[in-house]
Amino acid sequence: MANTRSAEKRARQSARRHLHNKSVKSAIKTAKKRVLEALQKGDAKELQEATSVYVSRLDKAAKRGIIHRNTANRNKSRISTLIAKRSSQPTAG
Repeated sequence: MANTRSAEKRARQSARRHLHNKSVKSAIKTAKKRVLEALQKGDAKELQEATSVYVSRLDKAAKRGIIHRNTANRNKSRISTLIAKRSSQPTAG
């Protein structure tokens, strides 16, 4: 337990930041899921839009220090590689 007023304040701030950071990370995961769903459907417009949102959320989180910048870059690289790989494959039909 915090012994000083400043330590109590830091604990409150930490708890508030933890909740905010948790929601940002959750939004990133949701955006990734939307990209993968759009990729599965094969809808190019929806895929472009979802990818843009995902990359934007990653960049903002990295800029604010919620996730490490290398983590953001790695995730962007992986998703773009996956999109390129899937789009180059011929569709069955």
